[in-house]
Amino acid sequence: MIGKIHKQMSHDSWLFSKMATPEYTPFVFLLLLFQSSVWGFPVCQTPQESPTCGYKSCHATKPGMLNVHLVPHTHDDVGWLKTVDQYFYGDRNDIQHAGVQYILDSVVDQLLKNPDRRFIYVETAFFYRWWKQQTDDMQNTVKQLVNEGRLEFVNGGWCMSDEATTHYSAVIDQMTMGLRFLNDTFGHCGRPRVAWHIDPFGHAREHASMFAQMGYDGFFFGRLDYQDRNRRMVAREQEMLWRASESLTPPMADLFTGILPNGYNPPEGFCWDQSCDDPPIRDDPDLEDYNVDDVVTRFLHIAHGQALVYKTNHIIMTMGSDFQYENANLWYKNLDKLIRYVNQMQSNGSEVNVLYSTPSCYLQELHRANLTWPLKGDDFFPYADSAHDFWTGYFTSRPALKRYERISNSYLQTCKQLEVLGGPISRKGPFGAGDSETLKKAMAVAQHHDAVSGTEKQHVANDYARKLANGWAHCQVLVSNTLSSLSGSSAPRVYCEHLNISVCPLTETSKKFSVNVYNPLARPVSWPVRLPVNGTAYRISDAKGKAVDSQVVPVSQATAAVRRGRGYAVNELLFQVQAPPLGYSTYSVSLLQNGPPSPQSSPLPRAPKAVQNKFLRVTFDPETGLLSSLSNLETQQTVKLSQNFYWYNASDGNNSESIQMSGAYIFRPNTSTPFIISKTAKIETLQNSVVQEVRQWFSPWVSQVVRLYTDSRALELEWTVGPVPIGDDLGKEVISRLDSSINSSGVFYTDSNGREVLQRRKDYRPTWNLRQSEPIAGNYYPINSRAYIKDDKDQLTVVTDRSQGGGSIQDGSLEIMLHRRLLYDDVRGVGEPLNETSDIYPEGLVVRGRHLLSLSPPATAADTHRPLAQEVVLQPLITFTDGELHPSTRLEFSGLQAVLPPAVHLLTVSQWDQDTVLLRLEHQYQASESKEHSQPVTVNLQKLFSTLDVLGVSEMNLSANQWKDEMTRLDWKAESGEKGRHYKCPCQITNHTVTQTLGLYFFHMIL
Repeated sequence: MIGKIHKQMSHDSWLFSKMATPEYTPFVFLLLLFQSSVWGFPVCQTPQESPTCGYKSCHATKPGMLNVHLVPHTHDDVGWLKTVDQYFYGDRNDIQHAGVQYILDSVVDQLLKNPDRRFIYVETAFFYRWWKQQTDDMQNTVKQLVNEGRLEFVNGGWCMSDEATTHYSAVIDQMTMGLRFLNDTFGHCGRPRVAWHIDPFGHAREHASMFAQMGYDGFFFGRLDYQDRNRRMVAREQEMLWRASESLTPPMADLFTGILPNGYNPPEGFCWDQSCDDPPIRDDPDLEDYNVDDVVTRFLHIAHGQALVYKTNHIIMTMGSDFQYENANLWYKNLDKLIRYVNQMQSNGSEVNVLYSTPSCYLQELHRANLTWPLKGDDFFPYADSAHDFWTGYFTSRPALKRYERISNSYLQTCKQLEVLGGPISRKGPFGAGDSETLKKAMAVAQHHDAVSGTEKQHVANDYARKLANGWAHCQVLVSNTLSSLSGSSAPRVYCEHLNISVCPLTETSKKFSVNVYNPLARPVSWPVRLPVNGTAYRISDAKGKAVDSQVVPVSQATAAVRRGRGYAVNELLFQVQAPPLGYSTYSVSLLQNGPPSPQSSPLPRAPKAVQNKFLRVTFDPETGLLSSLSNLETQQTVKLSQNFYWYNASDGNNSESIQMSGAYIFRPNTSTPFIISKTAKIETLQNSVVQEVRQWFSPWVSQVVRLYTDSRALELEWTVGPVPIGDDLGKEVISRLDSSINSSGVFYTDSNGREVLQRRKDYRPTWNLRQSEPIAGNYYPINSRAYIKDDKDQLTVVTDRSQGGGSIQDGSLEIMLHRRLLYDDVRGVGEPLNETSDIYPEGLVVRGRHLLSLSPPATAADTHRPLAQEVVLQPLITFTDGELHPSTRLEFSGLQAVLPPAVHLLTVSQWDQDTVLLRLEHQYQASESKEHSQPVTVNLQKLFSTLDVLGVSEMNLSANQWKDEMTRLDWKAESGEKGRHYKCPCQITNHTVTQTLGLYFFHMIL
């Protein structure tokens, strides 16, 4: 097998093998390493480039003329007004006429009729479905079209992901899935050269960084703030070089970026789809309705006007739109005529040349122009399409779905890791056939810009959640098989998915059970466990048989109310667990006493003066019951800090300035001053050796627990909001606001897709002079995992458990939107108000979540908030077994030989095919973010896994679809005079060690 592997490999490699254990049949693996974007093993041995695909397939242009690149395309949302299934099959056309399978059928048929024609396709989730239904002959035909460059894939991810509310790890996963299919199916000619995000509602710097590290030559999008666009049109700066990382050495994260002239629609009057009303080209001169001259004149006028706001003699026109080309003949017949008649005018002196093209062919001409381009260093948030229409509401829309997506990502990473650690038995073991693919596809679809964004119809949101739940079910079988194999116990595993509201039938009834805690991080974690129980005393022992301190406390009134009969536990059992890196630890729980709760565990009906542990001290105002200060006892810092809940009344469109309403996309409060829910809170206080908590009730629909665990450096605020009242016929946008003594000077900071952090300044944009027209909504930004304010001495960081919107409207203040309930549609297409209800909450959705607060000196704050955010994103998986464990059960396991350095994050461990595994490691600190951790780090791959020996390494790009040393990107020159350089690995590989510099991903592939 080793010889066979060497024969297949085209690169020198070190090899490693999987060691034989009783659970495995020994077999050989190959480890490959990729960085800054990845290290790894390509999906397949791709053939040499066909002489006609890629840049070589582009039609010739004419120097000295204005070359107009017509790009036939369709934009196929992976769910929006209809579900993914309904869109593919063309079902529910009463909602929207759209059928993706017919689009692909029709386009292929029309491409075959004229070799000059071109078409681009984006959403691999749909193409994959269509491809699987085709005959061998049709598949061969499509391969020929791809090899000749007539059908070109752009972007190529499973979907076109949202950029505001997605986490970078989930984006990388969905891109890898789509690109792998294209690579497997079409080889080199199927690899996209261009990233294409024509519909997302604002654009994140981290997305551009990822695209650059995935090997894309350029990036095109359609939406940006109207003020930014106007300025760029005047300055002819609609095409730029986006420097998308402050840590990576240019041009590693540099990405040429272009703004499309008309969103993603055709020019006005030139839409020839069956869904359009524009007249066709009538070219019979004997007929009265002959219109060729009028069409040509109008087109030339549009082309010349567009050329005035771009920099070269090449312009691009997107000829298509949402779900168009179901009858591709309509488009192509008219486009053929348009090209013919416009180009005929060249004989009369016209200097306009029109051609079928693709985004990559257009990009190639811009590159050939050999110009310098303006630099862009920030991002494109927030996005407004007019003065009072800020698309900042979707940062928070559908908060329950956003949380479900986030924990599904955590569960998927655990599922993939255990698939590797368990080997073949994980997929077919004692508990049946399990798989990770179902959840991978569900999570990939959930990254779509009308999925996790919360901008879809309610029935579509329900379908996304259903798909995630189905993926969980498949992974649960896999996880059970692996944990059974690793532990040697065949006891059935129980999964309790509603622990956040204290529901778990097993723990509520069992007198003896075990708790298995799997940690997906590459460092040990300490994690608080809260289990619903009906006993009053329990004995808990860890994997070594040592007693663990535990406490039993009454379930809060808020939790009992939110359960709605789904659980009947009167108490919660609290204890702290420790879990090893990439491994599990098992805790045994035995009931000692039934009966009424002890008086010592009952909460006291008053606010404490303070709660504290050895790290933090939190004080409360005895009159209001609200927070009054936060102290870091290690650094002797104290800030005044209050926290409360407010709401903004949503605009209903009845306004003298604008008729714009708040909706799923747009946040528009009807006043700049929020309404306080209550100036005081009803209080209960509970203090014991495990936790101290202050339970606050602000109203019948808002409550919170301020919680401090014994060994925690973070203060937990567990909020519960809903049903949001609408009896006053006003929609409401509910926020939690922190007001502190920190002198933040109008500045706060947010993460970009969970990775690098960007500075935000009130009423300010780095690249243009902002005319602020919405003082609240225009100062909201996406918060994916954390945000903070700081001054010279203090930094207050808030870690979120899902993507949310927020801002710093006043100095020293940080507000985060928690829930939105709206009564009007915002007229952006979804066609229904964001008024979520369910069978359990028919009067309005109830949402529960957590914010974690930390206080640190700015110089060391990242050392606390990065690992804290990481633990929330990749939280431990808790499973249960009933009864007493067999004495031979293995109670503890780690998949690593040693803890990885704090700067290194194990991003991906995933089975690639039967004999290969994809591993991604990442240096997670920005330049100058941490004095200790923003330094190069060395990892010994030979000593990485406890069950694998390294034999070989070869580097890949971030999306694992190219060898890194074969990844060449177009060089671009910035207006600063800096020339682009070839993309080089900022790492050192020596024997079995890798030294990694800042901000880099690197990945390994295991055969």
